[in-house]
Amino acid sequence: MTQRHAWIDASAGVAGDMLLGALLDAGASLAAVRKAVDQVSGGTVRVRTREVVRGGLRALKAEVEPLVGDPPHRTWADVRGLLNGLEPATAVFRRLAEAEGRVHGIPADDVHFHEVGALDAIADVVGCCAALADLGVTSVSAGPVAVGSGFVRSAHGRLPVPAPAVAELSVGWQVSAGGAGELATPTGMALLRTLAGACEPLPPMGLEATGIGAGSRDPEGHANVVRVLVGSRAGRPAEEQDAVLLEANVDDLDPRLWPGVLSGLLAAGASDAWLVPIVMKKGRPAHTLSVLCPPALAGPLRELIFRETSTLGVRHSARGKVALRRSFAGVSVDGETVAVKLAHRDGVIVQVMPEFEDVAALARRRGRPERLVLQEALTAAAAAGLLVGAEVPEPADG
Repeated sequence: MTQRHAWIDASAGVAGDMLLGALLDAGASLAAVRKAVDQVSGGTVRVRTREVVRGGLRALKAEVEPLVGDPPHRTWADVRGLLNGLEPATAVFRRLAEAEGRVHGIPADDVHFHEVGALDAIADVVGCCAALADLGVTSVSAGPVAVGSGFVRSAHGRLPVPAPAVAELSVGWQVSAGGAGELATPTGMALLRTLAGACEPLPPMGLEATGIGAGSRDPEGHANVVRVLVGSRAGRPAEEQDAVLLEANVDDLDPRLWPGVLSGLLAAGASDAWLVPIVMKKGRPAHTLSVLCPPALAGPLRELIFRETSTLGVRHSARGKVALRRSFAGVSVDGETVAVKLAHRDGVIVQVMPEFEDVAALARRRGRPERLVLQEALTAAAAAGLLVGAEVPEPADG
């Protein structure tokens, strides 16, 4: 079968407006992007484009014009309410909130998006997702990212480049400095890490369109642009995937560290990570750490295992897996939106499960038991027709 693939060239950096400009330049409908953004923002911003020159290259500059004055700072909970279960935009902001939360040592729900919480960043994220859908892109990959060097001013004062959130989002990806100044923003890196399934050179494909998106600055020495190449790529059905299994036996790590190790591997792009209790020589209790990942992430994740555990060696083996297709829908629970993950095959729902992070966050805010909120989310999903054996609902417009 043939898939439509997009490859992102972020060798000069990446930001949300640059990626949006590149996708629009590649042929995505500006009207479709505006419609999606209006549905989320309530018509408080407008996306415009203009042609500019960066480093001698013609490029398209996407600009978000606010139609209201002084938009407020927003928490992840606020942004999630605006998105109303819209995927994959919700997944992008979820990843961004988790990274900011780890950097600042606070729960993701309490993160205030100072630099990225304004309506223009929401428009960039929603716009990029809508542009990919309009282009008919079914898979995305990207090359290494230039993150910059030096220092940058932020709401928290003077910060080193890459900014802490960008560094956190870059774990598991190939990066380089690439030049002076901030070349990758948290929003741009969250978009790339969420949308792109692999870090790889330009893959073989029948090239159909190219797009160049411009950044705001025009520095000397390099073109401040993001490029997108879109084309047809032969491949197996999406359910069939190559994978690598990494394994290590560990008998001398403080057990209290394992939850952080597992969550770090998952945040770095592992498809799954788990522990199995074992008994080693001389009757010593130990654990086997297993990490399943895409082939392109095997190297970075192996390095993370060496860094975060006391193992002296990591085994690896090639595996194949069959994965059900997945999509998301939003349901209302106690006046708030909870995302529900749907696994499906041939257009029929096979599994229905509310996102536990949304359930736990709502339970904390309402002071209610998680098990009751989870049950209410399942009941709301059933009432919305999201049942095993039912047809997968059509995605909402935009």
